[in-house]
Amino acid sequence: PLNVLRDLSHVADLIELCFAPTMDSDGQRYLADMRRASREDSFSGWASRVTETASLPMLGYVWEENGNIIGNASLIPFRDQGKRIFLVANVATHPDYRRRGIGRTLTERVMKQARDKKATDIWLHVRDDNPGAIHLYQELGFQEIARRTTWTAKPDSRLPKPASNIQIVPRHPRFWPLQQDWLRRLHPDALGWYRSFGLNTLRPGLANWLYRLFVDMNIKQWAAVRGDKLLATLAWAPHGGRSESLIAATGEGSGPEALDQLLIHARRTLTSQPRLSLEHPAGEMTEAFLAAGFTERRTLLWMRAEPATQRHFFRN
Repeated sequence: PLNVLRDLSHVADLIELCFAPTMDSDGQRYLADMRRASREDSFSGWASRVTETASLPMLGYVWEENGNIIGNASLIPFRDQGKRIFLVANVATHPDYRRRGIGRTLTERVMKQARDKKATDIWLHVRDDNPGAIHLYQELGFQEIARRTTWTAKPDSRLPKPASNIQIVPRHPRFWPLQQDWLRRLHPDALGWYRSFGLNTLRPGLANWLYRLFVDMNIKQWAAVRGDKLLATLAWAPHGGRSESLIAATGEGSGPEALDQLLIHARRTLTSQPRLSLEHPAGEMTEAFLAAGFTERRTLLWMRAEPATQRHFFRN
């Protein structure tokens, strides 16, 4: 089992070794948090009390050989409407020890650990360019639920404003019902447990305005319209240091031009931000993201182990 007080910095080193070529700034910050936590004396007593609530990997297993950690699988807990959800993360094997079944064994072990803790669901996400890992997880009973791409771009106030009959205006309250329908489709409830930001915070009204004022959340929302017709919306909502702070909403008949112009507007106006990022269903509105100067950072498969599969797996 992972010994948080002893292993955290070594696990961070292993994760960096295995994933450095694809690691972004969020990943680097995550590793820095792990290393800092492992060095702080005050962390020792705290860690033993919060293994079920911390976002750092407090649960999981490591594989040791000759006193060295050469494999890891973390288990990160979430709670959502009374459900106990566990995310399998940081599955890594040192390059010199691969193809020995270490990753499989570690994943099986943390799945059992989640089951022992009365997990409602077990999830993981994996890059779409890692077919070996995808095949392994499928063999272990995981099924793909969603495929989502993260897009990034730097703000640039010098970008030219596109000439078009589409107008970019502040999001009007009357647009909310349609915007909400679009958001529900693009950001399904099945993944809601992982979001650090509630989509209903975008709802217009005095109660939400007071809440945002109280928590100092400076949300900006825009709509792309042609005449009286809503074509697309875009919101910027900083939340918890996560970079995916843009939330786009489009529907049937929206077309890429409207979203393209919203994204360019965001790049032109949010110049105090070092980088803009958003997550969107893979393959949707790709033309708009590219036209607005966004770059694909990664595409992740979200996979879930069915409860029946979990029971069968652990029984055997």
